[in-house]
Amino acid sequence: IGQKFWETISQEHGIDTNGNYCGDNDLQLERINVFYNEGSEGKYVPRAVLVDLEPATMDSIRASPYGKIYRPDNFVNAQSGAGNSWAKGYYTEGAELVETIMDVVRKEAENTDCLQGFQLAHSLGGGTGSGLGSLLLSKIREEYPDRILSTYSVLPSPKVSDTVVEPYNAVLSVHQLVENCDATFCIDNEALYDICFRTLKLTNPAYGDLNQLVSAVMSGVSTSLRFPGQLNSDLRKLCVNMVPFPRLHFFMVGIAPLTAFGSQQYRNLSVHELTTQMFDARNMMAASDPRHGRYLTAATIFRGRLSTKEVENQMLAVQQKNSSYFVEWIPNSVKTSLCDIPPVGLKMSGTFIGNSTAIQDLFKRVNEQFTVMFRRKAFLHWYTGEG
Repeated sequence: IGQKFWETISQEHGIDTNGNYCGDNDLQLERINVFYNEGSEGKYVPRAVLVDLEPATMDSIRASPYGKIYRPDNFVNAQSGAGNSWAKGYYTEGAELVETIMDVVRKEAENTDCLQGFQLAHSLGGGTGSGLGSLLLSKIREEYPDRILSTYSVLPSPKVSDTVVEPYNAVLSVHQLVENCDATFCIDNEALYDICFRTLKLTNPAYGDLNQLVSAVMSGVSTSLRFPGQLNSDLRKLCVNMVPFPRLHFFMVGIAPLTAFGSQQYRNLSVHELTTQMFDARNMMAASDPRHGRYLTAATIFRGRLSTKEVENQMLAVQQKNSSYFVEWIPNSVKTSLCDIPPVGLKMSGTFIGNSTAIQDLFKRVNEQFTVMFRRKAFLHWYTGEG
């Protein structure tokens, strides 16, 4: 996922596969230092640390078209793999590696002028993403207590499953996320597949297509850090506006416009269209229906040449029409931010982030699977054996 995110961002900033700038717009360079360090000879290097417990993934990233961008020192990996066990990632294999990772993170953090926060992309199904991910979170939290930590967490889903023990890993990591993290964007493979089938009309979506969707969201959330706009926001503001209680920081995300690849020219995009599509339940990247709960808060990030007034009016209309879906003790709970530069190849787009009580569907589902297995003490020896 992270790799796809850097590809998307590099295209937006006009950076080619070797890290050289080839765009034509000064705005692309104005805040490029948020996500890139400038090396010698004007080469831009992403501030990314890539971590895994087995070498295979790293090699595939190095071999990819954008593989030469990253700093070679920032690839950290062990040899053995976590074997899909949270305990291995957190206690045994991961614990050996975590100091090395923290050194690399420290180096990157020292290169910054004013560090705002970290963003971590991981899955909660396997061993590395969940176990090592949680360990890394708590270490970063110790080291930088006052910085924003946001994670993009891919939750396991019932229909698309790799391993049997996904519910265990997810329950163990969610516990860590609740304690150690400021914002968690919940993403669900099943929901992503649904979007690919229903909206994008793909017959056989690959992981690449799913990651494309996620990277669009990640780029949308971080837009306001990277480009100037009329109503700007940053990670800290987002957290202030989105999190009414510190432990309720699990958000659902969605993007618009999502159109099937052949039918782009049949639609005329307007703020109204974007808003309707953003708040549509079918566009949520977490498999829980927002109509089953209420929104505590929501944030929308629009990109493109839009009038502030039009956007504000749309948001008011949404709140008045669907007032039953917003809690009454937080008035004006929708936050908007605008940014002038749309993504590559689109005139305008919107990203939606919602903090809704319906997210409990997702946790309930994982919890049920967890209970069924835990009651029978199935596969527990993999965890107790690691301590």
